[in-house]
Amino acid sequence: MTRDRGSGVRTEAAGALREVACDESGSDGENLTSGNTDVFAHASVHLPLAAAAGHVQEIRDRIRSPAEEYKATHLLREKHRSVLEWLLGTSGPLYGHAHVLLVEKSFFVVERVVDLLLGDPAPALPLFRAGGDRFGEEQWRRFLGASNDLVRVRSNGQPDAPVEAFFRTVDAMRRALPHDNVGELLALLGRSRERALAHRARIARSPAVVPVLNPLVPAIVRTAAYWGGGGHLVSLVHDEQNVLTAPRVAWLTETTRIVGFRLVDSRRDARVQLADFLAGIARKIASDELNGRGDPVLTGLLRPYVGGDSLWGDERSGVLLRRPSTVPRA
Repeated sequence: MTRDRGSGVRTEAAGALREVACDESGSDGENLTSGNTDVFAHASVHLPLAAAAGHVQEIRDRIRSPAEEYKATHLLREKHRSVLEWLLGTSGPLYGHAHVLLVEKSFFVVERVVDLLLGDPAPALPLFRAGGDRFGEEQWRRFLGASNDLVRVRSNGQPDAPVEAFFRTVDAMRRALPHDNVGELLALLGRSRERALAHRARIARSPAVVPVLNPLVPAIVRTAAYWGGGGHLVSLVHDEQNVLTAPRVAWLTETTRIVGFRLVDSRRDARVQLADFLAGIARKIASDELNGRGDPVLTGLLRPYVGGDSLWGDERSGVLLRRPSTVPRA
């Protein structure tokens, strides 16, 4: 038995283990409603290290840029469109060996606040889809911002200020829709002040090991569930991230099928470089589709990689982006 960095313990024979390399794109920490991106993507790749190194070299040979480090932006340039289509296509190196978990950030905020206050995330979807169409864009943006501030760890000003701002916003929305199903949900949220205050009090005493509002940890949990299909154990090699502290890595190895966890510099592991490419590409394609400027060819090429358990609320783009959940190839 060997122990990996981050308290991950490898306990099973190598034949039962899948070592998967991961990276993300679009991380703004807990600032999900006014950050730089509207989509978070977590990509994972299951390939031998030597094969991955060969694929990275082939990408360099095809693009022929003098840049020392390649990123997704190189592949997303129009002049390299053929390389991008090859990389994602059925004849490319990633097909059948990679997975993407997408998070629509604004939906994730609504899901988190509904789950926190009502103990069930399911009602978040109809509330989210009511959104700006039912409440007006200005009111809906206020709700998203107030929800983000209520749930996040950091708080500006008085500890209870996010609670008061959130419930003022909910009350205004409830008055606009008092009688339908969404109005009933808002009424339930309006009666959850004690839970909201308790959440802020817990944060003041000691923030949770797993932050409620950061999408990286739930993305890793779902990634492990995907690659753990068929009874496999999973060892992750992940690009270095500040949020992946030793206590959080320990929590992941204790509560999932992850039995090994190493943090590495993406430049030193070709598998993580491929995951970095895929995460950045997926975030851009998904964001374009979400905002009505999608490229049908690229969306279609991305679809086989995107997990059906992605955290996505927008119905139109979700249908185009997601495939049904499947078990990966061995």
